[in-house]
Amino acid sequence: MKEQVYGAEKGNGEKVASWLNEQAKDSDLKLQVKLKNSILSTQNFGDFDLLLLSDDSVKSRKLISKAGKRFGIKMIEGGYKEEARIIRRKKSDYAKVLNGDKVIGHLELETSRFGTKKWEIKSEERR
Repeated sequence: MKEQVYGAEKGNGEKVASWLNEQAKDSDLKLQVKLKNSILSTQNFGDFDLLLLSDDSVKSRKLISKAGKRFGIKMIEGGYKEEARIIRRKKSDYAKVLNGDKVIGHLELETSRFGTKKWEIKSEERR
């Protein structure tokens, strides 16, 4: 599974994961979504159940947006990397916060390269 941040508004992770798996199966997309036993808390956007995706294609990202629209919830779509190739002690990821098709904010996340792999918010901005 990819080490990128995807999430559904807290309390909706299980139904979003099962719906995404159904949609992937129906469209013959090689995508498997699992609910990670972790919650990401943001100051501006609330709490999110984290998801693990086995595929990071454009179709998968479109399904994430569709899920937010279908259930009327906020979603996190991660995997936006920084351009600089600097070796750091912490691994970072950049994500969009979606409300349906609309981008309502951006997140910068960090986790340790070694040991526990719990994502933490480094910075966030509303749009």
